[in-house]
Formats: sequence, C-alpha cells, structure tokens
Amino acid sequence: MKAALFESFGSPLSIQQVPDPKIDKDSVILEVKATGICRSDWHGWMGHDPDITLPHVPGHELSGIVVEVGKNISRWKLGDRVTLPFVCGCGFCMQCLSGNHQICDHQFQPGFTHWGSFASHVTIHYADTNLVLLPEEIDFVTAASLGCRFVTAFRGVAAQARTAVGDWVAVHGCGGVGLSAIMIAKALGAQVIAIDIDDTILSFAKNTIGATHTINAKTTYSVVEDIRDITGGGAHVSLDALGNRVTCYNSINCLRKRGRHVQIGLMVAEDADPPIPMGKVIADELEIYGSHGMQAYKYPTLLEMIVSGSIQPELLIGKTVTLEESLKELEDMNNFGNVGITVINTF
Repeated sequence: MKAALFESFGSPLSIQQVPDPKIDKDSVILEVKATGICRSDWHGWMGHDPDITLPHVPGHELSGIVVEVGKNISRWKLGDRVTLPFVCGCGFCMQCLSGNHQICDHQFQPGFTHWGSFASHVTIHYADTNLVLLPEEIDFVTAASLGCRFVTAFRGVAAQARTAVGDWVAVHGCGGVGLSAIMIAKALGAQVIAIDIDDTILSFAKNTIGATHTINAKTTYSVVEDIRDITGGGAHVSLDALGNRVTCYNSINCLRKRGRHVQIGLMVAEDADPPIPMGKVIADELEIYGSHGMQAYKYPTLLEMIVSGSIQPELLIGKTVTLEESLKELEDMNNFGNVGITVINTF
C-alpha cells in the first residue's frame, strides 16, 4: 500500500510502497478516507513518544470504510463508515471495565503504538470496543478532524472541567485543540477568552467561533492580569491547549478560587515537568485535571450536537491536502502558521 513513512526521528518523510496491513481476529482493516495532521504527529516524528518503533507511519485522527473484518468481530461489517478515538481501549483491563478506555492499560494508538493513517489502509485493533459509526450527515473530512483534538477538547471542557452556563473559560493556545475548546465552551453557554500570539488566529476565534474576548500574549504586559480584569477575579475554567511551561503556569495562575485547570496540550521534551503555583492551588482549592482523549461509547452525544448544528467542527478545517503534500505540513507543525486543522483527503 501507499504510505508516508519516516525511518529516523526528525528526518524527512517519504512516500513509499509498504506491505499491506494485516488483520487479526479482533481487528478490522479500514480504507482511509481522511486523516488529520496533528501536532502530536509532529511530536512522534521528533522522537518525543517512547512507543514509536522505526520505521514508522504516523497518523491518528482518521475516518474510513471497513474493508476487512476479523473473525471475532461482531459489531461491524464491510462498507461501514466509521471513525475512532486516538486512544483505543482493550475492553478488558481494570480501566476499561470502569468505563475509562481513554487510559487503558493496554491501549492501542494508531500512529504511535502501531502504524497509523498516513496511508491508504490501516489496521484497527480492539475494533468492537473502539469503532464509532458515522451518521450520514457527517462527511469523512469532518469526522477525521474530531479524532484527537476535538474529542480531547470536548471531554476536557464538558466532562473534566464541568463547564456550566455563564462560566468564564480561558483557552491558552489557539491551535486545533484550542479552537475546538473555544467552540465547545461557547456551545455550553460559557464566556470564552482566547489567548494566543497570532492576531489572525485570535480574530478567527472571536469572529468565527464565538470567543468573547481575545488576548495577544506576545503584546500584553500580563496574560494573567488581563484575564482577572476581564472576568472580575479570574476564570472558572482554564485550559492549556498548547503544552508549554508558560501556558501551563498562566492557565493555573489565572483561575479564581475553586477554579478548574485542564491540561490538554502534551507536555513533552523540555516542557515535560513544568513549574506550577502549588501555593495558589492549595490556598484557593484549585482543581487540576488532564484530558487524554474520549471513550468511543461517549461519542453519541458529540455526534448528535454536530448533526443538530449546535457545534460545527467543519468551521475549524483550515485546508485539505494530498498525502504527498502532508510531508511538508507535518514538518512545519511546530511553526504555528495555520489557522485551524489540516486534513489529508487524497491518497
């Protein structure tokens, strides 16, 4: 099959013909119809993920059609239109049995633990537990844009942060996951502050997806003071959607008493162990959460909101590209030059 592959960390990717994926009794093979290009893929390419074995095919935000079914699969058939979480649970460990597939002890992650979706076809393990049937109203490109950034933001904003009508929500970093969080928080009735260093992205956040206020972190004297002034004392909810020592610190520090911080952006390399204002966490009884994807069985609520139009993830798709064009797009992911999500839809 045709795939984008890298053979050493940080070296240029190339388009190659590689062996077709193999099926086992609990898996399916998908024909990939669309796959997002995510900063997590960039982290993997740079060698920040210990699960990757070289050579490697990235890609974890995907949608496609079932073209081959393992003998133990009971829920899926040839031709089904599907997507899936980027963290797939085994279905039988203690985490999965408690309903928390997103932190499975034996998780399968396409594009990390196994070859991913920058390819014409991909094997999906634990398929009965993790595949999600797509409504006809949702196209493949929109479905692929959900896979990592949108569902992680959805669970972070709705479940982990318990965002309520009228809450002030600060979103630090307005890449794909940050813009997703803004849209979701707005749909839940929150007042949203978008923080970034790019005025074009901030304009999009305010004028297209409903941010109430924007702050340019590069030009302001103090992000934290600006948020406290806007909110009259601090945010109820704050999310670090970038994964950076500064944005993590600011996100916690800008909270009002008993506020909730959600860490969505990955903390890796030099940002892996950031300082946090623990004195404030104690004195103000702050809550700190992580958000690591969303379980497949939780998707129906999200899909219903998309079909009804209450959230519109298609607005976050900045552009679509070919598999060949994806090579440069992935290498440029750390430059933060694009507004919205880039999706491969031609293989």
